[in-house]
Amino acid sequence: MDYRRILTVQDISCLGQCSLTVALPIISACGVEACVLPSALLSTHTGGFTGYTCLDLTDEMRKIIAHFKSLGTRFDAVYTGYLADSKQMDVVRSIMREGLSNILIVDPVMGDNGKLYPAFDMNFVDEMRALCSEADIILPNITEASLLTGAEYKESYDEKYIRELVDGILKLGVKTVVMTGVSYDKSSTGIAVCSKDGYFYYPHKRIAKSCHGTGDIYASTFTGALMRGKSVNEAAVIAADYTLDCIECTVDDPSHWYGVKFEKCLGRLAEKLK
Repeated sequence: MDYRRILTVQDISCLGQCSLTVALPIISACGVEACVLPSALLSTHTGGFTGYTCLDLTDEMRKIIAHFKSLGTRFDAVYTGYLADSKQMDVVRSIMREGLSNILIVDPVMGDNGKLYPAFDMNFVDEMRALCSEADIILPNITEASLLTGAEYKESYDEKYIRELVDGILKLGVKTVVMTGVSYDKSSTGIAVCSKDGYFYYPHKRIAKSCHGTGDIYASTFTGALMRGKSVNEAAVIAADYTLDCIECTVDDPSHWYGVKFEKCLGRLAEKLK
């Protein structure tokens, strides 16, 4: 396979093992070049830390894209994570409109456990819905899927509910949905993949402890594996297994509450993608 190049658009949290600080090493370990377009600069992530700083980089993003365009730069895919402001979605659209790439992968970072993250409102949800409608692949959790479709969020559900969520997203214009955190019983969770080609569900062991940054780890691994030539279903499985490895490597260390020790598992991921 040709050497591939991804542009990933998300924030830099200087401490906290999430966003660009996981996307860069994971995509690189997949054997894919990772270029970055930072959406914001934070001292730490916002999950459990207090007093953090945050600098919105929307204006700088526009300048970076203009420079990329002047260089004739192209990317095999654009992968977005945390976007700090709805204006940044217009920046992402400009990347695609200007022909810098023709594949858009969106992790619609907006909320979890049935709630929007504090920085966002329903206007942001509307703007994210519009961006997702232009995406080739999106990777929502159940909260984000319910927000995108306007469906009721449920903690207890069956396969019918999940299929209704993914069908609702496909009706927006999304080509493929990779939904994370789909759990039909207390001992397992999994990934639901849905497109015009069908429905695929991959269950794996569930670990009760919640860990920061695992959504970013999953999305980055999925994107890296996909760019290495794996199918959507194969990439979904590889990303699920790697994310579980990272959690298992961390779960017994209570002092490491702010992320997972993904670095210890990078070697196994690289081997799998050789």
